[in-house]
Amino acid sequence: MRVLLGVLQAVERAGNKLPHPFWLFTIMAGIVIALSVLLQALGAFAISPADGERIEARSLLSAEGVQVIVGDAIDNFATFPPLALIIAVMLGVSVAERSGLLNAMLRGSVTRVPARWLTFVLALAGITGSVASDAAYVVLIPLGALVFKAVGRSPILGLVVAFASISAGYDASLLITPTDAILAGLTTSAAQFIDPGYVVTPLSNYFFSAASAVFLAALITVVTEFVLTRRTAGMVADGEDAENELGAMELSADERRGLRNAGLVVLAAIAVIALALAPSGSPLRGPEGGILDSPVITGVAYVLGILFLLAGVVYGRAVGTIRAPRDVPPAMAAGVRDLAPVIVLFFAASQFLAYFKWTGIGEIIAIRGADLLDAAGVHPVALFVGFLVVVAIMNLLITSGSAQWTLIAPIFVPMFMLLEVPPETTQALFRIADSTTNVISPMSPYFVMALGLLQRYRKDAGIGTLMSLTLPLSITLLIGWSLFFIAWWALGIPLGPGVPVR
Repeated sequence: MRVLLGVLQAVERAGNKLPHPFWLFTIMAGIVIALSVLLQALGAFAISPADGERIEARSLLSAEGVQVIVGDAIDNFATFPPLALIIAVMLGVSVAERSGLLNAMLRGSVTRVPARWLTFVLALAGITGSVASDAAYVVLIPLGALVFKAVGRSPILGLVVAFASISAGYDASLLITPTDAILAGLTTSAAQFIDPGYVVTPLSNYFFSAASAVFLAALITVVTEFVLTRRTAGMVADGEDAENELGAMELSADERRGLRNAGLVVLAAIAVIALALAPSGSPLRGPEGGILDSPVITGVAYVLGILFLLAGVVYGRAVGTIRAPRDVPPAMAAGVRDLAPVIVLFFAASQFLAYFKWTGIGEIIAIRGADLLDAAGVHPVALFVGFLVVVAIMNLLITSGSAQWTLIAPIFVPMFMLLEVPPETTQALFRIADSTTNVISPMSPYFVMALGLLQRYRKDAGIGTLMSLTLPLSITLLIGWSLFFIAWWALGIPLGPGVPVR
């Protein structure tokens, strides 16, 4: 543990020296500019395996390059794949959050659960709680401690289960989340380096993600009951009696009614969509009568936003947080305001991605790298493991999933495509490594938050205390989830609707 803490402290020091992600992308864009000049001077090129076309590096300091940097700056930002998707989804999610729906869903999922199922349900709620973004941490971590204490178990154990579930299982969920829309947009952009018509939808990993949520919840339950229970047995929990606090966390009659009404409305909306899709000549179907290429699937981010909006309004009317139609637009606007830091980051990221794509550097690296790996005869599983290790280490320093995927997707997605690994498969691998080390990363603000809450129950708790509890979960989930993916891949199970794993 001393060695591990030393390593993590070094990671923290190194991470603290990294600039803000906005400046990181700005610096990377500058590096791309310099590299484009150098590679063009050296005559760097690659031959496209798709059509035999010669792809040459192009300098951004040419007349055409300056047009990309200055003349196209606004278009680069406006066409950045995740930008419109995340705003559209968050308009609806924000109403659900401001109305109190997401908070009530998280609380209601664990406050009335039988004690024998508590660990599994809390873990599953935490994993799926990523749909609520930051709210999941704020609500579920203290709630996990309270419900465990209320049934006579260590509140420290409940706190760790909630924190680890949200962080280490962030990219798995029973529901479609805003993260799915962001990853899909970035993966689409990267895949179009090789195939300009390729589209990755937010549903592309849904089967794998939903199955992973249940699998990870079970894995967290096993580690908790057989390892962490013993680890916390000697930890004396300080703090006040949980009963009064837990009473405030339980759902009121209005909240239960609101959840019921919201659930019924969502089910009714889904039923209407399904019935509208049923006729072979339905206008909601795709160009040739298909369902997978229908507007409902290709525009699933918009549909998801509408469903959250409907559920939030219905819930808000029941509990009094939304009293009239005029209350809805301010709730939507609040969600856009909360996105301001993300939009600022996206501006820098969009310029970097546009430069990288225009210069041809990404295609050249992908083709050359794929040729080397192909010549070496590297087995796909070895590729997967290597990719997982690289991303897991990167994630200790760059905890923002969207920032990290923006940086590496333009390299790995095209490279793996040339090795006959679909973009959706590479994205699924990214989900694993991007999630499982969050729980031990000292760069994560939620690690600090969890430590602060832990000290409420154990005054002398430090980084080592929390690390000793989260490390077994992080390692187990990284290995277990990776093996789960390899088994999924070996069996050839689709990752999502109409999406082969290989």
